[in-house]
Amino acid sequence: MKAIITKKSILIASTALLLAIITLVSVNAFSTPGPITGFANFVTAPVRAIASAVAQTFESIYASIYRYEDLERRYDILAARYAQLLRDQHEAVEIAEENERLRALHGFGERAGGLTHEMATVQSRGSDNFTSTFVINRGYANSPVRSGMGVATEYGFLIGQVTDVSATTATVITILDTTFAATAFVGEAGNIGTEGGSGVSATATGSFNFMRDGLLILDYIDESISLLSGASVITSGQGGVFPPGLIVGEIENVFPHPSGIGRFATIRPMREIGTINNVFVITSFESVEEGVGFETLEESSGFDTFDADIGFEVIEEN
Repeated sequence: MKAIITKKSILIASTALLLAIITLVSVNAFSTPGPITGFANFVTAPVRAIASAVAQTFESIYASIYRYEDLERRYDILAARYAQLLRDQHEAVEIAEENERLRALHGFGERAGGLTHEMATVQSRGSDNFTSTFVINRGYANSPVRSGMGVATEYGFLIGQVTDVSATTATVITILDTTFAATAFVGEAGNIGTEGGSGVSATATGSFNFMRDGLLILDYIDESISLLSGASVITSGQGGVFPPGLIVGEIENVFPHPSGIGRFATIRPMREIGTINNVFVITSFESVEEGVGFETLEESSGFDTFDADIGFEVIEEN
């Protein structure tokens, strides 16, 4: 057995050596791969082709990953630029809206005859079902805002009235609140009553029954007065509480009064109260009756100038 194995081993080794010698001689003699090399190349060609394809595939995958990462970087840059453009657009819109409000209020002030105002921002709103209020960021220490002053939008829509005033904030009852009341003129749309003009005077007041529907009422309207849906309701200026010409709203419906005397009408405000964020407190105006408004507040209300420690001092009546 050992002799057979030895002979086979010698034969294999000899054959391999012979093939190697033939290959070397072939290459040296013809400067080209010999038949053995050609055979080997032929045999290994499929393997080399597969290896080349695999290498190309991996190169393609790597290139795709690199391109994907590059696209991600580009996307992040574009997303950041887009977000900045949105912020710039939002700021531009806010500035434009603010300018529009100021222009509108300036025009309303000229029409109202000497009206002055203090701009304020709504900080919070009342959260119960029995009142309709909000708090603004103006008080006696940072503004001329005082209790009793009217609150409107830049377009002259009446929103409410200041009640409680602290150092830096003030509470405003809206026109929907049950404690609100204003003397107003009423007339058909396009024929708004004004001082000395057409229209009928009545009291606009908040009503608990209609507050949740965003409505207030015009109470005790005489049966002989003809009112149509859409008729405008504006402040008359009588009583010196509100300047004349503020728009309270429009008549929506007219009903028989529960007391059996006359009728009452529901009024829909020109703006939804809960959506207003910026308001204007009317700090002075020319009263219809007296020729003065809140500009004479110190004299007419019995309060002296504000003292930082004790607030308002009551003037002793002579």
